[in-house]
Amino acid sequence: MEDKIYDLIVIGGGAAGFFGAITAAEQGTQKILILEKSAEILTKVRISGGGRCNVTHNCFDPLELIKNYPRGHKSLLGPFHHFQPSDTIEWFTERGVALKAEDDGRMFPSTDRSETIIECLTQSAKKAGISWRTHCGVTEVTNLKTYFQLQTTSSQSFQTKKLLVATGGIRSRDARLAAEQLNHRLNPPVPSLFTFKINDPRIQNLQGLSAPNATIHLNHKKTPGPVLITHWGLSGPAILKSSAWHARHLADLNYHFNFRINWTGNLSPCDITKILTTLRSKNGTWKVSKRSPIPGIPRRLWQRLCSTSQINEETTYANLTKSQTNQISQELTTAQFQVTGKSLNKEEFVTCGGVALNDLNLKTMESKLTPNLHFAGEILNLDGITGGFNFQAAWTTGFLAGQAIANT
Repeated sequence: MEDKIYDLIVIGGGAAGFFGAITAAEQGTQKILILEKSAEILTKVRISGGGRCNVTHNCFDPLELIKNYPRGHKSLLGPFHHFQPSDTIEWFTERGVALKAEDDGRMFPSTDRSETIIECLTQSAKKAGISWRTHCGVTEVTNLKTYFQLQTTSSQSFQTKKLLVATGGIRSRDARLAAEQLNHRLNPPVPSLFTFKINDPRIQNLQGLSAPNATIHLNHKKTPGPVLITHWGLSGPAILKSSAWHARHLADLNYHFNFRINWTGNLSPCDITKILTTLRSKNGTWKVSKRSPIPGIPRRLWQRLCSTSQINEETTYANLTKSQTNQISQELTTAQFQVTGKSLNKEEFVTCGGVALNDLNLKTMESKLTPNLHFAGEILNLDGITGGFNFQAAWTTGFLAGQAIANT
């Protein structure tokens, strides 16, 4: 058994765990240890955003910010008033890391390297006197009232006065273990942010094409954004966001469902008909399938939709029939697709479900059931859509937990 009792042990060496530990240390907590079961720390930080790390989103109004969280949005309003994206930007800037915003609001380190964020977190932790151990998963947590005792996969035993659980999404038993052993309710886990498996001739062999201004219609909700055609179906921000908003509903359907897509975004069948009618009168000799007259529709996708609408390569606008016009207008704006499964998005694997927020004091992330027990990050029953929102939830909940740990 270790010969000292730690002031704080953090279970989980991810974004929320490190941020909570650093915050606690910088505000006065001294003996801090992070335990990570895998071989590396901060693995999701490393691979997120294609290796660039989508740190946060440039949305600075908490009322607007919470609209990006399918689960936990109401509960996050208070926490975001205490620590939000502007605070995240300031935190990293003070440590020499500049963040930049892209056109869609996502924010990355100016270096475009996730390693920049990892180095910042690890150097800040080292400077604050925090230590960590990898290959050291927790197998048992016992609440002994005055301290917690932890048994680990490395056959070591640790004791700590305060405990922060930041084990990530609860799909794995290891991530659930500490919360369950300390008698916390868990909302059951289902995947969020996944892509749609679709076998449909309209998109076969078009992988790599994208429609930048599409809109997904699913379960009476519209989700705008880019849609990417893949070799297995459809992906892209609009698909991922839609999957997040409907995560539980789609799980109940075993990922077999129908949805509609408007490849143009907001144009109606009447709008398309007007565009085609104008072309018929002004450029009647042009061949319909040669190029897309609709902004944002790639040429090869347009040609496929023409073929689906019985418009051959020689058809001119002057020869376009009413039936063909109606059909391609429908294909562009109200096309229905059947989904037969899901594929997890490797960069944005997020779990819907986790520790019930009603069991926590959301000002401190402390358990209402067990004093000196705190939670942060994806283990909580809150999750955001793609765009830096899940990392922001990690920074916010980690900060509040660390601050409370240091000041109580």
